[in-house]
Amino acid sequence: MKDKSPLHLFQAYGVELEYMIVDSNTLDVKPIADELLKVAAGEYVNEFVNGSVTWSNELVSHVIELKCTEPVADLQELAQHFASNVVQINILLSQFDAKLMPTAAHPWMNPVEETQLWPYGNKDIYEAYDRIFGCSGHGWSNLQSTHLNLPFHGDEEFARLHAAIRILMPIMPALTASSPILEKKYEGWLDKRLDYYQQNQIKIPQITGKVIPEQSFSEASYSEMIYQPIEKAIRPYDEEGILEAMWLNSRGAIARFDRGSIEIRILDIQESPIADLAVLSLIIEVLKLLSSGKLASLEAQQSWTVEDLHKIYAKVIVEAQDAQIEDSSYLSLYQFEGDSASAQQLWIHLYKIAAADNPESLRPWMETLDPLLQRGSLASKILEVSEDIFSRENLSLIYSELCDCLDDNKTFQTCHIVGLS
Repeated sequence: MKDKSPLHLFQAYGVELEYMIVDSNTLDVKPIADELLKVAAGEYVNEFVNGSVTWSNELVSHVIELKCTEPVADLQELAQHFASNVVQINILLSQFDAKLMPTAAHPWMNPVEETQLWPYGNKDIYEAYDRIFGCSGHGWSNLQSTHLNLPFHGDEEFARLHAAIRILMPIMPALTASSPILEKKYEGWLDKRLDYYQQNQIKIPQITGKVIPEQSFSEASYSEMIYQPIEKAIRPYDEEGILEAMWLNSRGAIARFDRGSIEIRILDIQESPIADLAVLSLIIEVLKLLSSGKLASLEAQQSWTVEDLHKIYAKVIVEAQDAQIEDSSYLSLYQFEGDSASAQQLWIHLYKIAAADNPESLRPWMETLDPLLQRGSLASKILEVSEDIFSRENLSLIYSELCDCLDDNKTFQTCHIVGLS
């Protein structure tokens, strides 16, 4: 996140959305991000600036990322800009018999056979990753996420923001899980992407840690606790020095002191920009409450260890909104009275507090958020309409409808999907 003058807490945001490119008829992944960017820019490029939204490549050639060109304060307007760019991209992709598909994982892609790494620009970095970790796997080549970049300026703001993000991270996937089915199988994880996320670099465990960042609340301590161990651990695998600790750091929220921002990376992408930006707006409003001390003191937030937060996170990535949180100390951080609550109950509680504290901020998103909070995650809805039938034919019906949701910028609850009986 870069701007001419330093941004302070919650002044503006950077948002990134990743989508699959698939064949219009078969919905198989189609590795033509390079051709899309060439049509848009007139030559092979790594990114194309389209006004307020920039299109850019990712690790694999069947994924395209849309991101705001500069940090923005108006998320409603940004949602419309993203939606407009989705339509533009789908028009360009139509000449290749292709289109964009949402959700955090393709339901039948075989990454061993279908992975194609991006062949231009920073390909030496991608090749190094592939050599060390092997990128032909779901944790690398079959995952799409939404990234939220939040600004800070100086150690005091970083401490408040990092503490708030760490506390909220364990329950974020309850809102955003959208990856229940991979290779036509449901293995019990509503957020299977995050299961792979915590495993795909286990060869060098210092890179991802336990996903929840360490109790670091200054630039110096962050370097000591996170960057320096990564630098030391990667050396035997990267003698040419291609990979830098700042880029290797794969915790679920990463601090970029050079940019003055923290990037949240554990959010599965939703079915449309309006769904993503609604969820981000709720997360932002709760983070505001936490960082201001309105819900819990800074000391209380900072006292939570990685291990204790990860226990909750580990439940949530499996069960999403249905995960039971049986830690009254954690619930008390949010002024929730009781010894236990589902993640869904806790989010409804937080939604009410945030809406009461700043009514105007969430009012534009109520039509989207209300059904989401009541029905649960997109992953749950996908499973519901599948009726436990994970055949290619049935999944094609469901994910074709999801593609329509993306193109129309609608939410899944407004679609009328019926699985095969």
